[in-house]
Amino acid sequence: MAATLTVAIGGLGAIGAHLARALDAGVEGLRLTAVAARDQDKARRTIAGFRSRPALVSLAQLADHADVIVEAAPAAVFEEIAEAAIGRGRIFVPSSVGALLPRMHLIARARETGARIIVPTGALLGLDAVRAAAEGEVASVTIETRKPPRGLEGAPYLIENGIDVLGITTARLVFKGNAFDAARGFPANVNVAAALALAGIGPERTMVEIWGDPGVTRNTHTIRVEAASARLTMTIENVPSEENPRTGRITPLSILACLRGLTSTLKVGS
Repeated sequence: MAATLTVAIGGLGAIGAHLARALDAGVEGLRLTAVAARDQDKARRTIAGFRSRPALVSLAQLADHADVIVEAAPAAVFEEIAEAAIGRGRIFVPSSVGALLPRMHLIARARETGARIIVPTGALLGLDAVRAAAEGEVASVTIETRKPPRGLEGAPYLIENGIDVLGITTARLVFKGNAFDAARGFPANVNVAAALALAGIGPERTMVEIWGDPGVTRNTHTIRVEAASARLTMTIENVPSEENPRTGRITPLSILACLRGLTSTLKVGS
């Protein structure tokens, strides 16, 4: 029988709280041992009824309490969680994948410490196919993301360029560029594009379009890959989380599936 992996979660918002409850309910091979959150009182209320209450610690202390560190916090504290986890040689599972692109030095650091960085598929389907295609020649990878305007509100790129999406009445292209620049301008919105870039041909060659679209109620991503081995076109429509419209409901489920894959006897795909 495989050994049980201990799990710590940084952030107890729309993603982290859902994941924490699922782990506490029982997942074979996994045990929740610690959580960290900006709002400590709210965190205490969240875990108050847990069957096995995890330790409530600081972000930097998470790596002292578990084998696997899940980052489910605002992108602003990504590095604090990541550096501690990687420095201790842990398995690091980021939900803010977009925050990883400007910090590729963390990958080199993980090689030094023996840590692993495992990116969950999040809101994206077809990453296995993209990874396979990237073993050969790939001409282009593009992703078009359409979100309800409320889901884009507050993005640094929109603020810096004076773009008001809340007042638009028709679909508007608000960004076109590579995944690296998209991650800097939309840190809470491009985790899908970042995961695609890491799975495929890198952030500088992966092209991104971001649309504010009052005509959609779901976060919609269309991926197109032109490769020597295949032509891929994939579309997914994710239901936004009620707690945070920037996040899809599928995201915590994807992280849970990723964690199950770390200990399961049979593992299909990523």
